[in-house]
Amino acid sequence: MSFSSDIKKELCQVEVDDAEALKAELYGMLLFDKDFSDSRIVFKTENLYACKRVTDILQKIYMPIIERQTDLRIKNTDKHLYKVIIVDPNECKKIFEDFGHSAFQITRRVNRANLSSDELSAAFIRGVFLSCGSVSDPNKSYHAEFCVPHKNLSVDLCKLLSEITECALSPKTVTRNGSYVVYFKGSEQICDLLTYIGAGHSAMEIMGTKAVKQVRNNVNRRINGELANIVKVASASAKQIEAIKYIQKHHGLETLPDDLKEIAYLRLENPEMSLRDLGQNLVPPISRSGANHRMQKLLEYAPIIGGKNE
Repeated sequence: MSFSSDIKKELCQVEVDDAEALKAELYGMLLFDKDFSDSRIVFKTENLYACKRVTDILQKIYMPIIERQTDLRIKNTDKHLYKVIIVDPNECKKIFEDFGHSAFQITRRVNRANLSSDELSAAFIRGVFLSCGSVSDPNKSYHAEFCVPHKNLSVDLCKLLSEITECALSPKTVTRNGSYVVYFKGSEQICDLLTYIGAGHSAMEIMGTKAVKQVRNNVNRRINGELANIVKVASASAKQIEAIKYIQKHHGLETLPDDLKEIAYLRLENPEMSLRDLGQNLVPPISRSGANHRMQKLLEYAPIIGGKNE
């Protein structure tokens, strides 16, 4: 299953004892589906748990005659489209009007009378997510969205999300294939929303994944930094050794001043050492800048060698 499917499974396991909260959740599921009117109510989903959830709540509150259908969503895949259909148009009208809607309404909007408390708002948004919400795999990105069928509904949802005091959400809207997508990015916003609607375990999974990614990135940066230093030391050491061998061949190292002769022999014996380590192994020890100064003077004896040291 996808990460979104896991979230919906968790949401469908949220226990709700309050009848008004169940009704608010059902309202979110039905209102944000395309088929919600006084003559036709159909809830469509690819998630089996959401299909069972909406069926159970409908039966608890309204006890309508329900027909359930299952179709292949995409050929040659195991994805299914589940439909929960309220068969009797009179029952559709009863449910539609019970949520405060009328056949004479020009456009579909969120009826705030059904969301008279924070608890009911949370239940409603849980239903909206079960209807049209999704969250990307946190291993890939941090993105949550609601694919809304009507523009005014998307405006109402944005306002509702922005008003949640427990979350600092800043939703944005974009059109996609005739739908209005309400979305926001950022792990903190997504975790806040999931916790608010009852998917705390999924929120913890996102935070855990983020922590692992941060540790992995820190380790990779440190490894890359160490590799870069190793390459830098090796490159500088190779130039220094080449210069020392040139001096050894054409003049002899014994012709060098004692301080330069000492560091020249030490470099030949320890090609892997950094300038700091070279300085510490001289007698008496000197600083990295002191070792670099001696190496620069040494390179002046080998005019064919160019370039800077580490």
